[in-house]
Amino acid sequence: MSTALDTNGKPYKRGLLIAILLIGTFCTVLNQTILTTAFPTLMKAFTITTSTVQWLTTGFLLVNGIMIPVSAWLSTRFSTKWLYLSAMTIFEIGTIICFTAPNFQLLLTGRLIQAVGVGVTMPLLQTIMLTIFPADKRGAAMGMAGIVIGLAPAIGPTLSGWVIDNMSWRDLFGMIIPIVAVVLIAGFFFMADVLETSKPKLDFLSLALSTLGFGSLLYGFSSVGDDGWTSTKVLVMLAIGVIGIILFVWRQLTMEKPFLDFRVFKHVRFTIAAVLSSVTNMAMVGAEMVIPLYLQIIHGFSAFNSGLTLLAGALMMGIMSPITGQAFDRFGAKRLAILGMFLLTAGTVPFMFITRTTPTIYIVVLYAIRMFGISMVMMPATTAGMNALPLDMMGHGTAVNNTVRQIASSIGTAILTSVLSNVTTSQAPAKSLLKSNPLAYQDKYFNATLNGYHAAFYVAVAFCVVGLIVAFFMQDKTHSTKLPKKEVDA
Repeated sequence: MSTALDTNGKPYKRGLLIAILLIGTFCTVLNQTILTTAFPTLMKAFTITTSTVQWLTTGFLLVNGIMIPVSAWLSTRFSTKWLYLSAMTIFEIGTIICFTAPNFQLLLTGRLIQAVGVGVTMPLLQTIMLTIFPADKRGAAMGMAGIVIGLAPAIGPTLSGWVIDNMSWRDLFGMIIPIVAVVLIAGFFFMADVLETSKPKLDFLSLALSTLGFGSLLYGFSSVGDDGWTSTKVLVMLAIGVIGIILFVWRQLTMEKPFLDFRVFKHVRFTIAAVLSSVTNMAMVGAEMVIPLYLQIIHGFSAFNSGLTLLAGALMMGIMSPITGQAFDRFGAKRLAILGMFLLTAGTVPFMFITRTTPTIYIVVLYAIRMFGISMVMMPATTAGMNALPLDMMGHGTAVNNTVRQIASSIGTAILTSVLSNVTTSQAPAKSLLKSNPLAYQDKYFNATLNGYHAAFYVAVAFCVVGLIVAFFMQDKTHSTKLPKKEVDA
């Protein structure tokens, strides 16, 4: 047996600390997708357009993406306990504002405040789990983290649909407030300072470049669906984002104590794992967006029922994450990643041939297979990459990995959305047919829409194949099994 000690040499209850982290972060990460099926209700409640209501997600993801790189500096500068409690307090304040919002402007303000907390808690959870466990147990630890990071966003649309159908949209936020309050109270007594801290100065130029670069890039990709790749706004924002990120990376590589240490990419195992998890995320997030559209437009499902169709896959990921985490500790990442990417590819290929009469159970099973495969890749690959880093670079590695994955998600969604839209538009029948032969117009438009979905899934399969190839470059077993600091035999 061993007693866990914090950075001050004081014992702490690891199980309680993990429970607080998992429950609290589950609440925060759930908010990434919890409004997905609530948009029509919110549009009616506040008399706003689709492009306006979309900011509740776009703005949230922008602020979230901007905060993730900052989290590395914050976790180094401030004590673990007070950083987590502060982030959860900020999230709680944002949630209360959303719950009581009398107008859209205040609702959006609350969402942006929420995103600040989420951008800190998600990478902090991973950094803590990787630090307080030895390398040979990190797979199981990150498997638990995977329940939060993978399951919470996946059940968001289904939960949202159920709440909207049975209660008020305000209850989407109201049900979270008491849970977070309990987490804050428990955290005050049982959270511990488990990450080593120092007093690095905040480089304001790095902060500005990070915000400008990542914010502009994420905004540019999020605008592709509405404005297209040739839009001046999209091209300008992407150009600003790329230039900002290049200047940001250059500055980090020339600083003695960087704001976000990109030297983690010198570790080949980390780089391969980051690429694999990013490509996997592109395949996952893009398809999660396209499948509900197919179910609603082609099959005529309600938002809730389309979300319910994907629930089995979400639960599959939640169930499998801790199991695949333990399998990683035993077998390493390579075999898991190859098998997982094969299942993800095999579960995606049939979507290229879906029709207007494809049975719902077929979609449910295929989506569950995809999520099974993703559970075998995502957290094991992340853990393998992080195991390649020294302990003092865990915070930077987690922030870099999450930032790259966030950008990859935006790119994947933008590509699939544009392919779907372009193919559908190019093959749509002429408007004149609508007047002369409405039934023929509807039939041709349905076929054009289906071809758009087919094309989007062709691209999704391409992402999967790239990931499968990268998986063969993963290392089979982890080397380091050293105990983390501050753990002694009892």
